[in-house]
Amino acid sequence: MSQAEQPQSDAAEQPAGERGTRNTLTGVVVSNKMAKTITVQVERTFQHAKYGKYVRRRKRYHAHVEQPVNLGDEVEIVSTRPLSALKRWRFVRVVKAAADRGIEVSAISGDKLGGQS
Repeated sequence: MSQAEQPQSDAAEQPAGERGTRNTLTGVVVSNKMAKTITVQVERTFQHAKYGKYVRRRKRYHAHVEQPVNLGDEVEIVSTRPLSALKRWRFVRVVKAAADRGIEVSAISGDKLGGQS
């Protein structure tokens, strides 16, 4: 059988959704000031190898997002191909929305102008 007649590998025949599982992380949005980019802080805990104490570590990831996401939202991100120098993750969904801050933004802006509206 020549090379032209050999069947292609299984990887080439699989649709994009069946390539395998990608790494997913869940964290809190700490910055949304960039265009189409959010910064997500992911916290993990592990037991120290020598002392046995539980240690908390935090890491920040830049993730690509198309829709607006609020600060404090708990979101799920998934690994993807490199999109820029820093972005290797993509926003999937909001797991839990941030709690309301309790004050109206328009009420604050009116007070800071010295009573002018």
